[in-house]
Amino acid sequence: MANFERRVLSIQSHVVSGCVGNKAAVLPMQVLGYEVDAINSVQLSNHTQYKHFQGQVLNADELRALFDGLVKNDIHCYSHVLTGYVGSTSFLREVIKVVSELKVRNPKIIYLCDPVMGDAGKFYVPEENLAIYQDQLLKLADIITPNQFEAEKMSGMKITNDAEALEAMDILHKMGPSTVILSSYQSGDKLCTLATTIKDGKKSGCRLETTKIGLSFVGSGDLFTALTLVWLHKHPENFQLAVEKTVSTLRTVLMNTEKAVKAIVKPGSTPTPAQYELRIVDSVRDIQEGVVTVKATPLEF
Repeated sequence: MANFERRVLSIQSHVVSGCVGNKAAVLPMQVLGYEVDAINSVQLSNHTQYKHFQGQVLNADELRALFDGLVKNDIHCYSHVLTGYVGSTSFLREVIKVVSELKVRNPKIIYLCDPVMGDAGKFYVPEENLAIYQDQLLKLADIITPNQFEAEKMSGMKITNDAEALEAMDILHKMGPSTVILSSYQSGDKLCTLATTIKDGKKSGCRLETTKIGLSFVGSGDLFTALTLVWLHKHPENFQLAVEKTVSTLRTVLMNTEKAVKAIVKPGSTPTPAQYELRIVDSVRDIQEGVVTVKATPLEF
């Protein structure tokens, strides 16, 4: 049976071909020593940046059927539950019930909620999902990892600098989660990550800054969340190190992917979506090693 101290239920999207959702999250957690059970919120042939995609969006009844099967066999004890992309509002409402039941089964379970709703100013899930996150899921969450768009929508604040970002994150803390990690926001020609956590009533945090990589990779947020779950668990007393390992590993995978793309795409040509899928399998050793290449600056509160 699985190690209950490192057993994760991951609820997010699935693609047959490519590396997004559970396809981007499960393997990294496994090679870092975690048992992972996956429930797919959608299952598609490939991600939606391709010219064609097709598949199914699961609903509440389908999630309930899968989870009830786990319950009936008493195999629903997890150390962590992770939720990501959910394309159906009914499915997301059922997620609330599932997480609540998991917390009854194991009161010490850690819930990491990636409130996947959109990016670059646009929703790519039903807009009704926003209120569900704000009013219900954030109350249950221990850790959240929104991007800039999601943090702005949930907090009701525009983010253009560190001060605004930290104010928005403080609003999100008050909604429930003790740890808020703003996975990225644009600051000039840089990408910044801000992370804050509250422990025993005291807030601490850190800031990381990286240069932009030329391509925009689909699935990078899903990988970021998986790495966050693992490194925060492995370094419970060193929040800054956990965030450094997360950001550093993600950047290494992205750089490996960029290098692979440049090796197969002629100069001046635009890579196809298939060509710039994340090279996660090729980066397994980097994921396991977690070498820190991006250092953080501590925040003062």
